[in-house]
Amino acid sequence: MKIAVVTGASSGIGRELLYAIDREREFDEIWVIARRADRLEELKGKCRNRIRPVPLDLSEESAIDSYRALLEEEKPEISLLVNAAGCGIFGPFAESDLEKQLNSLKVNALALIAMCRVSLPYMESGDSIINVGSNSAWQPVPYQSVYGASKSCVLNFSRALGRELRPRGIHVMCVCPGWIKTEFQAEAEHDTYIRYVDRWYGADEVAAQTMKDLKKKKTVSILGHPVRRQVRLVKFLPVGLVMKIWCKQQGIL
Repeated sequence: MKIAVVTGASSGIGRELLYAIDREREFDEIWVIARRADRLEELKGKCRNRIRPVPLDLSEESAIDSYRALLEEEKPEISLLVNAAGCGIFGPFAESDLEKQLNSLKVNALALIAMCRVSLPYMESGDSIINVGSNSAWQPVPYQSVYGASKSCVLNFSRALGRELRPRGIHVMCVCPGWIKTEFQAEAEHDTYIRYVDRWYGADEVAAQTMKDLKKKKTVSILGHPVRRQVRLVKFLPVGLVMKIWCKQQGIL
């Protein structure tokens, strides 16, 4: 049985990636993972492929154990693994809720790494992994310190893993979008602490670019020329200056 696995499938980029994958590829099943079971059930009537809801909270260690047990029972080939689950909060680290910050690390980085490790025994040559990072991965981001650090982990992990898996013929790509208007922004208290956004993109645009870049076997997928220019620029500027510019844009001293 050939399957795709999509985490964070109930909303945002994860849901749009699911729709894009469903339009373009055929699987025996697509396993969709997220906390909200009702949202996952709704996807059954919106996709061509057979959808298997797998309600799991990836901030909990038991979720990975449940996923591992399901794989051991079904023994599928995971043709495509998409790690799109993510969360985070914006604002001063010293004033932030510790549990929420730790959950951000667990979901964005630790669960993503665990999903890759548990899935790899069920992947073969020609299969692919898509890890959703962020434009925040390229630089330290004050007032998004934990979120940015977690996404930097995703980017560097994805690049290193892709190199390791090259002899096995398994491709790894990290998606690093800019500002995307999704439910995540509201939950992260975006409007309270982030005052400047150069441009918003849609989650569907990210998904479309991701599928194009996956076909080209790119290791990093970036939507939009402005975002690509920014990524190139921060590679050459001193880190202190990059953070100073960021803080000035947001009206932070």
